[in-house]
Amino acid sequence: MQILENISLAEHTTFRIGGPARFFVEIMTEQDLLDALAFAEAGRLPIFVLGGGSNLLVRDSGFDGLILHLAITGKIERDGNLFHVPAGTDWDALVLHLCERGISGMECLAGIPGLVGGSPIQNIGAYGQEVSQTIHAVRAWDRERKEFVSLSRDDCRFAYRESLFNTTHRNHYIVTSATFALDPAAKPNLSYADLRNYFADMANPPTALGVYNAVREIRHGKGMLLVEGEQDCRSAGSFFKNPIVPPQALGPIAAALSIAESTIPRYPAPNGNIKLPAAWLLDQAGFHKSYSLGEAGISSRHTLALINRGRAAYADIAGLRERIVGTIKDRFHITLEQEPVEPVSGA
Repeated sequence: MQILENISLAEHTTFRIGGPARFFVEIMTEQDLLDALAFAEAGRLPIFVLGGGSNLLVRDSGFDGLILHLAITGKIERDGNLFHVPAGTDWDALVLHLCERGISGMECLAGIPGLVGGSPIQNIGAYGQEVSQTIHAVRAWDRERKEFVSLSRDDCRFAYRESLFNTTHRNHYIVTSATFALDPAAKPNLSYADLRNYFADMANPPTALGVYNAVREIRHGKGMLLVEGEQDCRSAGSFFKNPIVPPQALGPIAAALSIAESTIPRYPAPNGNIKLPAAWLLDQAGFHKSYSLGEAGISSRHTLALINRGRAAYADIAGLRERIVGTIKDRFHITLEQEPVEPVSGA
C-alpha cells in the first residue's frame, strides 16, 4: 500500500472538477483498507471513500484528509443464483457479464458509470429497475464495531436513491463486496416506455443482451453514456433527484403554469405520494437543454445533467445549481435535492 500526497481529484471525477487530496491511497484488498484506516486514525485524518467518481462534485479546495480509492477487483463468483462481486468491479462490466450469459435482472442498469461498491449506497436505478431488487447481501467494514459485517437487503433500508449507507448510517460502513440474487428464468424488463418503443417492431422478445445494448444506445442519445471526448460527458449524470411529494403539491405547479393538474406528469410513489420528473420541472422553469451560466451548463441532450463546459470550477456548478433550485422553489414550491455527493473534510 502506497500513500500518495497532493493528488488532483479532478482527474478522478467525471465532472473533471476538484482540488487536491492531501493524501490518497489505492485500496486493492481488504487488508489495504485496514492499513489505510490505521494510517488515518494515527494522523487523525478525515477519510472519504472514492469509487468511480461519477456521482461526485469536489470543491476547488480539495479534501484535507485521506481519500480511499476503492479498487478491490477479482473474479465474479457464482454460487447457484448468487453472484459475489468485489466492490471495485466496473458496474457496466458486471451488467454485461450477466447479460452475455442470458441472465436478466440488471439489463436496464446498463451504461451507468461507477463501481459495484457504490451501487447499493445510492440504490442506483434506471429504466424500470433498481439495484435493490437484486441485492442479496452487502459486505462492509463497520467503522464503529471495527469488523467486517454482512448486511441483508432488508438491513440496507433501500428507498428511492437511498439506503442506510447515505442516510442514517452515512460514513458508518465501507462496502468491499456485494452479492446479487438473480433468477435465471427471469425475462428482460421492458416496463419503461423508451424500451417498449425501441422493440415495438421486433417479432421476437429481446434477450437480456439485446436490452443491455438498447439501454446503452438510449442513454447515449440522451448524453447519459460516458464517452471520452464528448462535452456532455463532463458531468455527474442526473444532478437532481425526481422529487417525491404529496398530491397536494400539484396545485401550486398548475397555478404557476396556468394548466390543469391532470396534465402534470407524475408517477406513483410509496405512502400515497407521487414522483415528479425533475427534468420536466426544469423545462417549465426555463432551464432547457444547452442552457449555460458561465463555464457551467446543462447538457445538450438531457435537461437533468449539469455539465462542465470546459473550464468550470466548483463555484460555477454550484452557482448554476443554486439558480435552478431557487427558481424551482420560488415558482413551484418544490425543493430539489442534489444527487452527487460532495466530500467535506472533517466528515
